[in-house]
Amino acid sequence: MRTEDVLAAIATGLWRWDNASGTVTLDGEAARLLGLPAEPVVLPEVAVRSRFHPVDWNEINGIVNLAVAEGTLAEARLRIMDVDGRVLRTVRSRSKPVESRPAEGSAEREPGGTLDYELIGTIQEIAEPQPGTTAAHTTITGDWRRSREAFLLDAGRALAEARSTAEVLRVAASLSMPGFSPDGLAVFGLAGDRLSVIGHHGQDPGEEGPFTDMPLDTDYPAAEVVRTGRAVYLATPEDYKRRFPAAWPLAQRFGRVSWAFLPLIVAGRTMGAWMAAFKHPASFSPDERSVLTTVARMLAQALQRAGVAESERELTTGLQRSMMPQLGPEIPGMQIAARYVPTGGGLQVGGDWYDMIPLPSGRFALVIGDVQGHDVRAAGLMGQLRIAVRAYASEGHRPDAVLSRASRFLAGLHAGADEQAEPYDDADFLSPRFATCLYVECDPKTGMLEVARAGHPDPAIRMADGTVLMRPTAGGLPLGIVPDTDYPTTRFTLEPGETMMLCTDGLIETGGHDLDTGWARLRAVLESDAHEHGGPEGAADGVDGGHLDGGHLDGSHLDGHLEKLADLLVQAVHGPSSHHTTGPLADRREDDIAVVLLCREGESCGCGATLPHPARPARRTALTVAQAEPERIAGARRQIRELLHDWADADQVDSAVLMVSEMVTNVLMHTDGDALLVAEALGELGGRRLRVEVADSSDEPPHKRQPGEMSSSGRGVLLMEMLADSWGVDPRGAGKSIWFELHEQSKAASD
Repeated sequence: MRTEDVLAAIATGLWRWDNASGTVTLDGEAARLLGLPAEPVVLPEVAVRSRFHPVDWNEINGIVNLAVAEGTLAEARLRIMDVDGRVLRTVRSRSKPVESRPAEGSAEREPGGTLDYELIGTIQEIAEPQPGTTAAHTTITGDWRRSREAFLLDAGRALAEARSTAEVLRVAASLSMPGFSPDGLAVFGLAGDRLSVIGHHGQDPGEEGPFTDMPLDTDYPAAEVVRTGRAVYLATPEDYKRRFPAAWPLAQRFGRVSWAFLPLIVAGRTMGAWMAAFKHPASFSPDERSVLTTVARMLAQALQRAGVAESERELTTGLQRSMMPQLGPEIPGMQIAARYVPTGGGLQVGGDWYDMIPLPSGRFALVIGDVQGHDVRAAGLMGQLRIAVRAYASEGHRPDAVLSRASRFLAGLHAGADEQAEPYDDADFLSPRFATCLYVECDPKTGMLEVARAGHPDPAIRMADGTVLMRPTAGGLPLGIVPDTDYPTTRFTLEPGETMMLCTDGLIETGGHDLDTGWARLRAVLESDAHEHGGPEGAADGVDGGHLDGGHLDGSHLDGHLEKLADLLVQAVHGPSSHHTTGPLADRREDDIAVVLLCREGESCGCGATLPHPARPARRTALTVAQAEPERIAGARRQIRELLHDWADADQVDSAVLMVSEMVTNVLMHTDGDALLVAEALGELGGRRLRVEVADSSDEPPHKRQPGEMSSSGRGVLLMEMLADSWGVDPRGAGKSIWFELHEQSKAASD
């Protein structure tokens, strides 16, 4: 009797599924069970698919692919549908691959690659739902399938969010699979021809010792999985002992009874293996194997992403360390702190930089700059420009000469790039770039600073009493735009207790801010920090402004506080507090950040140390307004307002601003020289005296005039007589100095 006849007698049909040709061969009984005429037939795959419930078809697809990959039996229950979508019967299918071959066009199969295959199996009716019930009221996998899908979604989300190998391994250890949670997990990594444990859970520390470094030809399940690219399921200790007798003594001591070893495959390449071990028996049904296989795929992809991210972070760290300098030896009487924060994404290395350069004269230079762009070329140009600036400074050139040479150097790089542009597809990569830069030569003995600026934001000064001013300086074009550019210098003194901040525009503008709103944000950080850690009021209020030892300041504390201030400035932009200060330009992209702080120590030090009840230090600012820069008159008015930000009488502040504007304008209109403005506020809150001087090179004194009602000039002397508490004119060398004083009318509300 034929095999087909025997199987038909027990209502079992035969079928053959050829994936390569897309056909399914049915014997008569199999055709009958599928609701077709009871005769042998060869049908296209789509015709057979229409006889199955669509959910079950998707299920069997996954089970068959798993069986082909593992060379195991594919078993599933399927609902047979009629043309009206009603369930005729439920059948059980058991099939096994009888042949596998690489997909057409591929020379050799890689682990995890695509296969054409042929299955042969049986179909047998089972007593499940009654014929005539609708598919909507029939389910085979039920709650288990729903819980499995929910588990896989949660696992996929958690693994996708892991950013490092350690995080991936922690997620893998916390996975709780529906119905059969393993109590022991291990991940094996492949390096050359060696296999080692890179993470495990459920074992005591040190127990992974025998598995930390294995040759790939070791008789061990994980090694076989990596060699073949196929999973190994060991449902019982007997299975383990029979297939891997050499490794069984090592596995026996852990007390597990079932094991699953699955390949970790990404893009057809086996990168390791994953072990799930159970203390309770696991049959590894097709559904369970499907879950394990899906988790292994997600785990492999997560490990791959984490490995790439860690490599990028390692490269980024190396680049940053090579490009960002150390701040060098300690400087007596001064403290320095610096930070660099790259913009997110990519290699996280951009065009911002800072440097500290010892000079032949015994002084030192602070440099901060920003090369246009946020790409690899910006980082490369930054490295070249930083080295060039350091070389010019080390030769002993003055600040203006250093920047002039640096601009010529950068322009020369552009000229060389233009000659080589043709072979490159990316013309933007070799397009000319400019750079902003601020160069400060510092004398640590006197606090004298000489500043040259190339299109960069001005420095900010926090005075000893916590007042913060933007210090206007003369400047020129950014580097690299015009080869031969002059850069005027500005000199001023960093007084004892004052702190200077240099920064790139990223610190000001990140978070959607423009220069005004960004500066207001940073000013608030600088002033609030001063009130907490320095200034006379800090000591008076019992704030521990510093460590005192026999009247001497603890320099290590000063340095520590300056480091904290640098962190606060960065956190104001990138930290949680920045979320509450979004600027008006919300679509502005983020930028790299570089910031350098220089503090000159003193009796009342903005670095964070304060002697008990010191006298309030004077506030002082100076500004030069050149004949060619009348627009800087607005900067002079802003300087006076910032200097008097806590003045008790707002009307007096308006008066001071009006008189300064009139005095500086008169110099520019009636003389051929520049106007030098010096303003100083001295005394305790509520009783201070403001003295403002404007010097010029003309020896002609001001004249009191009687301007008409429609006159646009001639009111300077009248204004000072009406608004100033006192004023006068003093001769000064070849020129003169006009001054006025205001006395604060009442005690400040903040005192």
